[in-house]
This record gives sequence, C-alpha cells and structure tokens, in this order.
Amino acid sequence: MAHTGQLTEIPLIEAGRGGALPSMEAAGDRLGGILDNARRRYGPTALRAGDALSRRWLAKAGNPYLAEIEAVAARLGRPGAYMLNLSYEWGCTTGAGPDPGGAGNRMLRTLDWPLDGLGRALVVAHHEGTAGDWFSATWPGFSGVTTAMAPGRFSAAINQPPMRWTTPLMALDWVRNRLGIWQAGGLPPVHLLRKVFDHCTTYAEAKARIESEPVCLPAFFTLSGMEPEESCAVERLESRAAVREGAVSTANHWICLAVPGRARGTDSRGRFARMEAVRNTAGDDFTWVTPPVFNDATRVAAVANARTGTFIVQGWEAEGPVSEIFRLRPDPA
Repeated sequence: MAHTGQLTEIPLIEAGRGGALPSMEAAGDRLGGILDNARRRYGPTALRAGDALSRRWLAKAGNPYLAEIEAVAARLGRPGAYMLNLSYEWGCTTGAGPDPGGAGNRMLRTLDWPLDGLGRALVVAHHEGTAGDWFSATWPGFSGVTTAMAPGRFSAAINQPPMRWTTPLMALDWVRNRLGIWQAGGLPPVHLLRKVFDHCTTYAEAKARIESEPVCLPAFFTLSGMEPEESCAVERLESRAAVREGAVSTANHWICLAVPGRARGTDSRGRFARMEAVRNTAGDDFTWVTPPVFNDATRVAAVANARTGTFIVQGWEAEGPVSEIFRLRPDPA
C-alpha cells in the first residue's frame, strides 16, 4: 500500500530490566503526542477520572507493575499514564505457522486501535528478563506486552475477544465489564504476557503459563515457537482456557468457546479469513496488510520468528504506513 507524507523512524530503546521507564525517558515526546490525541478524543475530565480509577484498581489488585507505572506517571507530569496502561479498546489480527521462507515458526500480526498517533509513536524496546532477552513493539511508558519476540524462545501477541453481552445496551455492557475487572483478582492479560517473556525459557513453559495463570478479563493469545509445528491460539476466560494447536489465525471472535459478545474492531471474520489465506505464503514485506486486515484503526504491523531472531515492525495510521520498516535483522544481500 502506498504511503503519504514523511516516514518516521522506529527507535530501538535499550530498556534492560527497567520496564517501561527507559522508553519513557528516551521517547517521552512520543507518549506526549499520544496523550494529546487522547485528550482531544476523550476530554481532560475522562483522562483524570480514568487515571484515578485505574490506579485504584492496580493498587487494590496488588499489581506487580504499579510502582513502574507510578514512576512513568511521575516522569510524565500529566494525566493519562495509568489509563493508557489499562486501555484495552483494540482489535487485532494474528496468524502463526511454519515459516514459508525458512526455519522455525513465524507470526504475522496487526494491531488496530482507534486512537490517532499510535503508529507514529511506535518504538521497539529491548528488554532483559530472567529467562533472556526479548523485543517488544510498544509505546513509551506502556508496561504491558501486546506484540513481542524472544530470540531462541518464542513470539507472542494478544487479541481482544468480543465484549461480553449481558444487557441490551452496549454502554451498560461496557460498565459491567469494567466492574468485572475491578472485582477480578488476576493480572491484566498484557501483564501476564510481560511475565511470560521475562520468566519463561521455552515455548512449552510459556504455553502452560498462558493457559493456567488467572487473568482479570478474557483474552486471546497467539504463541509461536522455535519448531515449525510449535504454534497455538489460546482462548482465555478468567480461569479457563481452550487451545487450538498448529497453524492458527486469530481475530476478535470466539472459535472454541461460546461466549455471547459484542464485536470489536472491523469485520473480524473477514480479517480472520484473510489471515488464513495469506498466513502460510505471505512475504515479510507487509504486502499482506490489505483490507480488511488493514483498516482505519490499524496502527501496528509486525512479523516475528524466534528461531531466526527476526522482528520486523512498521507503524500505520488510517492513511497507511507512517514509519520506516524496523528490522531486527539486516536486509538479505
């Protein structure tokens, strides 16, 4: 897809074991731009209220990343850090299967989030966990993980399932879902995936933790390992999981579990069908990011292969690509 305007660079930020704070310190202007857009979209009152409620929930739940988010908020000096770290209003399309171009298993991924500026603000953070190094496509100050690759271990991403449908009104369902999060004791799914990348040494260990550790709300996880056959999609409820093994695609609708819900994102079933069609043959150059996988809310596209250490990332906005392509490996000769 053709792009318009100047392409920005995606910086590689050495985060070490510092979590979200090093990316905030290195690229805080990018986070400021995101929050400027969030302030225009939601209003300053909503940002302040969202911050207050999000911090109270993190403290009540004993969240292990609260101190890290507090440090980001203090460094930022304005509302929005807590709310950004607990925002899950996005859609995604993900596929994983044998890499058609070589060894190992490959993950293809787009993330859709209807907040302008996220594609331009994208960074790649290099983290050091107890289990080894890993790389995350993320934003300054964001403590969780939505899309990442750990060389020699695995790649993984999160998609959102439909919002639970319990009332005739979508707004009331949104409130009831948020109240459910307040009452739940598990981790946010993005923080569970952070723990997985920090502490799991193998695909099998990562899969077991994703399947079993309690989460505070439903989520879809896609996991891609070292061997061609090592991939799966895990559909999670708070304390229950269903797993699809082998080459898989995931969008934003349930496949294994029958949970009534309101659709997220644009044309989930169409995006799923498109990923099924391209997953096993597409190149690593993002020519596969076409409608409906690409839509007005697409902000990130990524390709990951843990066996080869490949992590290719590009930022997108409604008009198309807005960043240069970040490549963890050099272009082939």
